[in-house]
Amino acid sequence: MHLRSKPWAADWLLEHHDIVIDQDRAVKQRGDWQALFDEPQPIHIEIGSGKGQFILGMALAHPEINYIGMEIQETAVAIAARKSFDSVGKLPNLKFIYGNGAGVENYFEKEEVSKLYLNFSDPWPKTRHEARRLTYKTFLKGYEAILPEKGELEFKTDNRHLFEYSLVSFIDYGMRWTTSDFSLDLHADEDKVVGNVETEYEQKFMAKGQPIYWIKAHF
Repeated sequence: MHLRSKPWAADWLLEHHDIVIDQDRAVKQRGDWQALFDEPQPIHIEIGSGKGQFILGMALAHPEINYIGMEIQETAVAIAARKSFDSVGKLPNLKFIYGNGAGVENYFEKEEVSKLYLNFSDPWPKTRHEARRLTYKTFLKGYEAILPEKGELEFKTDNRHLFEYSLVSFIDYGMRWTTSDFSLDLHADEDKVVGNVETEYEQKFMAKGQPIYWIKAHF
């Protein structure tokens, strides 16, 4: 969903360039992301971080991990970063990238990222837009290029068609998972929902009684 532009967003991002890294700077930072964090810790990224509820929640819950939220919409990344800054100040383990998730291998070196999250990505339902889906094979190739061997991708969605499409895409790419890392109704699985951090969309769909599809797959 495209958010209505906020007149304050561009200036806020410029003023807080230590929190939000633009696309050009992200490319130059390749191979040296740990230098931006207080501690050298595993880096987990979320592609399509939206308004930031998930990535902020994860950073607060896991101070032993460095998190980066990547978002292509200026308004969304500004809202996310300002939400974080206004609520808890400058977190030592959270940064944002204002940039495109396509070509993520241009931002990170192999094994520079330990885990990747995709949450409620745009389903792009039309067949002619298949290549825009974040679980399409070209995106998977980019993810594999920055993760370690058997690197982990965690994916949540409310969209059954996108979930089924993604399962096939993962299989075709050679990815694997176990039954304990898979759910057709995450919030009905008491064991699997432990530690789950909800996104804004997740809460919205749960309120409507829609199941949340979830998988944790490995390359």
